[in-house]
Amino acid sequence: MSEALINGLAGAGGGIIAQLITYPLQTVNTRQQTERDPKKEKNSVGTVAQMYQVVKHEGWDRLYGGLAPSLVGTAASQGVYYYFYQIFRNKAEATALERKRKGAGDGSVGILSSLMVAALSGCVNVLLTNPIWVVVTRMQTHMKKSQPNQRESDAVELPSFGTSHAIQELYGEAGVLGFWKGVFPTLIMVSNPSIQFMLYETLLKRLKKRRENNSEVTALEVFLLGALAKLGATVVTYPLLVVKSRLQAKQSTSGDKRRQYRGTLDAILKMIRYEGFYGFYKGMGTKVVQSVLAAAVLFMVKEELVRGSRWLLTKAAADSVKSKPL
Repeated sequence: MSEALINGLAGAGGGIIAQLITYPLQTVNTRQQTERDPKKEKNSVGTVAQMYQVVKHEGWDRLYGGLAPSLVGTAASQGVYYYFYQIFRNKAEATALERKRKGAGDGSVGILSSLMVAALSGCVNVLLTNPIWVVVTRMQTHMKKSQPNQRESDAVELPSFGTSHAIQELYGEAGVLGFWKGVFPTLIMVSNPSIQFMLYETLLKRLKKRRENNSEVTALEVFLLGALAKLGATVVTYPLLVVKSRLQAKQSTSGDKRRQYRGTLDAILKMIRYEGFYGFYKGMGTKVVQSVLAAAVLFMVKEELVRGSRWLLTKAAADSVKSKPL
């Protein structure tokens, strides 16, 4: 089994576990990002209180709305990302070693190269998996009707709303291209994992250099490094995440032009005009908690799965050699 495949499968496994743990926070955060009703904003409550309200008025299942496609998306995204990340990383390391043999550099992959590796991996991931996340966003932002005569801005899903309904709704609105809504800000959001991995690799390298006995980095240390790296990346790129969620959520068909976005630039301009710069940071507290926790769990689980896979493969190879007749 190749190193890229090991990392891809481990990334998928770590992503699924992290998603299961933090999904209710993700659902609440998506609703916070896409909220455009001024009256609701004035009466907004904290993350825990909002989770309680969702459970009280809509049931526990709404906190996990879109979980099934989200798990598929997470497994696909993390698997694709880590697979191509390892491939591009191997090529960058080979290039660095070749430069060292020619007398240039110390043989290590620099910060710029690390950013390029993460960015390329992220672009491949976005282009392949964006349709899944559009469906997930639709399912997270739909809510059950509590009153028969609600306004359209409050209109929400019927109890039977599911993955197939979200897909049909998307296709009915914009055809096949509807599944790539928000892809432009999402591609720009590639800078998030790029910054994250740059910070993670830099922190990890420094930690290893400080180890005099060459002992392995522990799972707890990986957890903390992953959390710090994700925190830095999230703070920098959060406004793009809000714009992406606005574009992927169901668009209002009422006469209120403030809630109708024709594209990325239109969404940005309308948010600045009608909501101010505060609108770009809605739900940021919830996102920081959710993304930092998810990233920390993902890094920790992924590294442990990679370590376990390598041990199993080494053991299997050793047993195979022993079993061969002399």
